[in-house]
Amino acid sequence: MTKTYARLTPLADSLPATVPFVGPETQERARGRAFAARLGANENTFGPSPKAVAAMAQAAQDVWMYGDAENFDLRSALAAHHRISPNNIMVGEGIDGLLGYLVRLMVGPGDVVVTSHGAYPTFNYHVTGFGGRIEPVPYKNDHEDPDALIATAAEVGAKLVYIANPDNPMGTWHDAGTIQRMIDTVPEGCLLALDEAYVEFAPDGTIPELAPDDPRVIRMRTFSKAYGMAGARVGYAIAAQDLITAFHKIRNHFGMCRISQAGALAALQDKDHLAVTLTNVADARHRIDSIARRNGMTTLPSATNFVAVDCGSDAAFAKSVLDALIEQDVFVRMPFASPQNRCIRVSAGRPEELDIFAAALPIALAKARG
Repeated sequence: MTKTYARLTPLADSLPATVPFVGPETQERARGRAFAARLGANENTFGPSPKAVAAMAQAAQDVWMYGDAENFDLRSALAAHHRISPNNIMVGEGIDGLLGYLVRLMVGPGDVVVTSHGAYPTFNYHVTGFGGRIEPVPYKNDHEDPDALIATAAEVGAKLVYIANPDNPMGTWHDAGTIQRMIDTVPEGCLLALDEAYVEFAPDGTIPELAPDDPRVIRMRTFSKAYGMAGARVGYAIAAQDLITAFHKIRNHFGMCRISQAGALAALQDKDHLAVTLTNVADARHRIDSIARRNGMTTLPSATNFVAVDCGSDAAFAKSVLDALIEQDVFVRMPFASPQNRCIRVSAGRPEELDIFAAALPIALAKARG
């Protein structure tokens, strides 16, 4: 009998079998116990709108049906929310899924993309997966560097340049004028991927005016953060109609669960719950800063639902602090590139979760120092 086997492409065969993040569930299985405070994945632990939960429960009764392949109701609601055309909106399986589609559309073997060294690693994961070459640019004062990103994109002939505003993993941000100048200077033949996952948490003056027909930029938003629906996997992109239409060439048309569609639609309409969440997150950021300062540490200003806590030393010390927190059942993460990896990153959790963090941090610092 002829032996058969899966014949991977040379590119796929060359890639490591890894993921950008090791999830908390994976760590819990390895540890043999659950975390007491889940403060590492930038999840909104205050949760979704009760109206969204009710809508998802109702939709679950009809889950025998596929979801609407056009995401018509959600796209229409988003269009009304942003006062733009539905033809400028693409809904997908979170920003992660949309980034994968975007890279598949634009990046082939050897094509160059530009991003910040230490920025959101899932973008890099997709680029590598399609054979692209990443040209990294250093952070500047714990911020992504728009001028350097654009200059590098011009130098290397990049097809894509990526920036998150506000930034993950540092929580820092640029004002709308700075980002608009970046859009205005995108090199010919290049597209700016502007990740705005945390934009609802950002102060006034952070968001450039939406110009959905501008062919130089695609902007990505999500229901995972401010709307508290990370597990539902709902994101959307805003871009020129030609680019949005191109997504239909390669996207998973039935990738969006009808339960998720219903939940996102209800969440978008519940402005009161969003306002309460933003207040809760702001209070939690202040609490994290207070906890850090009581322990002789400082924090970076944050426009997100997490805070980068500066451990005041190097990556090895920060990793020791992180490990000692995990030993006490507190799940946190840290940036992976220098010098940002002198920090740990703590999600803006509920008061009871931050109580656990507050009790564990001095013990973790003592262990790291000892």
